Amino acid sequence: MRYPVEHPVVILVGPTAVGKTTLALELAGELDAEIISADSRLFYRGMDIGTAKPTPQELRSIPHHLIDIAEPDQTYSLALFQREALRIIADIQTRGKLPLVVGGTGQYVRAITEGWSIPPQQPDERMRAAIEAWAEEIGAQALHAKLALLDPAAAAAIDWRNRRRTVRALEVIFNTGRRFSEQRSKGELPYQYKLIGLKRERAELYARIDARIEQMLADGFADEVRGLLARGYAPDAPALSAIGYGEMAAYIKGEMNLEEAVLLIKRRTRLFVRRQANWFKQDDPRIRWFSMQGDVRSVVRSYILDVEEWQGA
Repeated sequence: MRYPVEHPVVILVGPTAVGKTTLALELAGELDAEIISADSRLFYRGMDIGTAKPTPQELRSIPHHLIDIAEPDQTYSLALFQREALRIIADIQTRGKLPLVVGGTGQYVRAITEGWSIPPQQPDERMRAAIEAWAEEIGAQALHAKLALLDPAAAAAIDWRNRRRTVRALEVIFNTGRRFSEQRSKGELPYQYKLIGLKRERAELYARIDARIEQMLADGFADEVRGLLARGYAPDAPALSAIGYGEMAAYIKGEMNLEEAVLLIKRRTRLFVRRQANWFKQDDPRIRWFSMQGDVRSVVRSYILDVEEWQGA
């Protein structure tokens, strides 16, 4: 297929449950594209229902990348994602196809749209163990507050419940003497890209979130989490910090009832949507926003194929 420019990349962003997966599948089929996930929750095997991962049929219908590439107790870093995403983008373009990046994890999108040069920082096990002990003593939220004092920008990008990332940021700060958020220089990109934002009215989006969570429960979300725990994955494993998994684990362990767990999942998902809005702002000039109304697929497709829209990109 002929594209408007050489080496184009299209990136679909927007809040969870807005409809990125469905639109991406439709566009990929029409534009001879392959989908690259920029959703950190989809990296992990065995975590399908609670992450709203594309179904096996959807994964077979269009080539997908960076899904089911790690075990739940493995750490898949931002630097590793960036390296693999750039390699996959180049490979897709070499084969004459369109890379279609889809996801709502802001840092991962920024890493491939701003050309971040992420400095290699080898883990310091002694330092990490000391910070982990500190976290056990004061709690995850208090540890995150310490990070906020040292590096407000890094803290704003990290959910306080994600203790692993908070520990990592503090480890880098203590070892280098520099803010974690400042240790990413920017470089040139080997491609042109278009950032396409998808949006819905807040009430409609929240209703979709609630419906999705109820469907997850009907599809066996609790059994999925039971299976992960039975396989020996601890509730504080890196991947299980994803919204929903900790709450369902607490329910399974008898620490809260199902109604409490579901209410907490819905509340935390809404907070996550607000954090996503900080990464993908409505007034960001790099993002062209489309409302998920009417024949949005045709409108977005026309935008992608419009040569004039790529001029000066």
